[in-house]
Amino acid sequence: MVGITERATQHILTELEEQGYVERRRVGRRNAYELNLSLPLRHPLERMYSVGELLGVLEADRSQS
Repeated sequence: MVGITERATQHILTELEEQGYVERRRVGRRNAYELNLSLPLRHPLERMYSVGELLGVLEADRSQS
């Protein structure tokens, strides 16, 4: 849907895991992912906001649709 390969997705997830944004754990033969909502966004201009704040805005917008 977003136009990137599976390999690119794995690379992005690995970077996010190394930086503490995502925790990966095995569930059977699959991976499950959990976000660290308290970390700041990565871009310097947006570091004043947390991952949780961004998701809260997106969730609120989605519920209004």
